Amino acid sequence: MHDLDRILRECFWDTNFSGDDIINAAGGRDVRRKAQVFEKVLLNSSHMLRDLELFPADELRALIQDYQLPQFNYEHAFRRKNLAEVYYLNGELKIPELQWKS
Repeated sequence: MHDLDRILRECFWDTNFSGDDIINAAGGRDVRRKAQVFEKVLLNSSHMLRDLELFPADELRALIQDYQLPQFNYEHAFRRKNLAEVYYLNGELKIPELQWKS
């Protein structure tokens, strides 16, 4: 079960979202709203990998692949997206300090 109170506090403090709004957006058909919720969780959640499981697996893959890194806060967004790519898409780890040295 997801800790919706924590997600609301960490990710949606600046909106009028409720726990039901998050669940409905993550599982709903409104692509824009789903992308908005995805970005908030991706960039702000302290338990990002677990919280991204709010989204159906096939849609989560598409959300990660389609996410465009913003100019503002680029480095933070890059690192968070790359962690999601590694975990969910078996992508390449591109964060130098997290790579194994041989």
